[in-house]
Amino acid sequence: MLNSFFYWVALFGSGDGCCRTKTRNLCSLVHHTTTTRQPHQCIQQIQTALEQKTHQNSSNMASSSSKISSIIPIFVGFLLVVSISPVSSAIASESVDPLPSNQTFWTGRQLQKMKWVRDHLKKINKPPLKTIQSPDGDLIDCVLSNQQPAFDHPKLKGQMPMDPPERPKGHDGTDSMPESFQWWRISGESCPEGTIPIRRTSEIDVLRASSVGRFGRKPVRRAVRRDSSSSSHEHAVGYVTGDQYYGAKASLNVWAPRVNNPNEFSLSQMWVISGSFGNDLNTIEAGWQVSPELYGDNYARFFTYWTSDAYRATGCYNLLCSGFVQTNSRIAIGAAINPTSVYNGGQFDITLLVWKDPKHGHWWLEFGSGLLVGYWPSFLFSHLANRASMVQFGGEIVNTQPSGFHTSTQMGSGHFAGEGFRRASYFRNLQVVDWDNNLLPASNFQVTADHSNCYDIRPGRNGVWGNYFYYGGPGRNVRCP
Repeated sequence: MLNSFFYWVALFGSGDGCCRTKTRNLCSLVHHTTTTRQPHQCIQQIQTALEQKTHQNSSNMASSSSKISSIIPIFVGFLLVVSISPVSSAIASESVDPLPSNQTFWTGRQLQKMKWVRDHLKKINKPPLKTIQSPDGDLIDCVLSNQQPAFDHPKLKGQMPMDPPERPKGHDGTDSMPESFQWWRISGESCPEGTIPIRRTSEIDVLRASSVGRFGRKPVRRAVRRDSSSSSHEHAVGYVTGDQYYGAKASLNVWAPRVNNPNEFSLSQMWVISGSFGNDLNTIEAGWQVSPELYGDNYARFFTYWTSDAYRATGCYNLLCSGFVQTNSRIAIGAAINPTSVYNGGQFDITLLVWKDPKHGHWWLEFGSGLLVGYWPSFLFSHLANRASMVQFGGEIVNTQPSGFHTSTQMGSGHFAGEGFRRASYFRNLQVVDWDNNLLPASNFQVTADHSNCYDIRPGRNGVWGNYFYYGGPGRNVRCP
């Protein structure tokens, strides 16, 4: 039908009003018809133009007239449909695609949904003093540090970020980190003193989530590895347990693994854990992840997470709720990391340290060499208000079993541990913090993988890397159907 309509407009595009548009203006003609004229007015103009052309060229356009006459009823029907039918992309539930901005009619449910989304954005997108456009498409807002989302928490209202704590004993700070290890810093732009960089959240970001209430949170599942029967989350991790832990440190190389679909993710991180693996689970998490649902792309991004009730109602990623207090103006949590490691080529790793401040009890995060990112206040937690009972390092993916098969989402580099350096992902220099704030090599270190035919892990120890391991895999393969 549209091909015939284009042919008709090409022949009779000289009229006025809605009929003066030619093929290149089809969209504007339809819009003009539906918003400023009634269909019968435009149809009358079409018919008048047709009669004039037919009368002037009756001898050599008889065949064309018959073709055009047969098109008119179709075109009339097209105009009537456009003029009386609203665009249909209604929100049938909270798990929907973003609404188009040119929609002519929204249901009450749609309007309520958008109100929830915009109200939520007002809570997490704070007024910036400056905004930086990142080459990867992110907008980074420079927000006054005491106006960040953390200070919406009732126990933090009216306060300012804490001063830096005492570092653990044995922390040498020799690891180096380039100034522009995230995309938003490549241009040389930075946030002013007294502000922190926050990745701006858009309506589309929120609408990708399963619901507005679950945006920025992990699914309510057993998301921490403790046994091989955990649901759709699969892990290859090293861990220590059986003692009291007050922090952990490790270096891990960064990759950009392929994620099979938007409902899955791939991450590599450190977990500081306390409580049982029931509803009272407390965790502090930091690392890098690829999460199309959360960020809308496949970049590897620096992230943090926390929960005090096994991901049920407390905690969130990054700064997407009140909780984590950021103190650094050079790092944007949730922003893309650049560069990443290359298979059989250059390797890029990051060093993370999480430890409990002996004086105030808060859990601090350091990135690289001496860059304090911020802290989780101790009052956020129950068990972690005192200490951790377990520390984990490693990779995690979500397997939604597309088409009934194991996912092909990659963990780490997407290659098995046996391929070794420059090919497989690694964690090195694994350490823990003891009760006296000493940084020590992780002892009684163990490793495990939920499904070793899909993702595996191999530990080692030497004088340069201390305790280390390689891990990861491709997911679906001949041994992992």
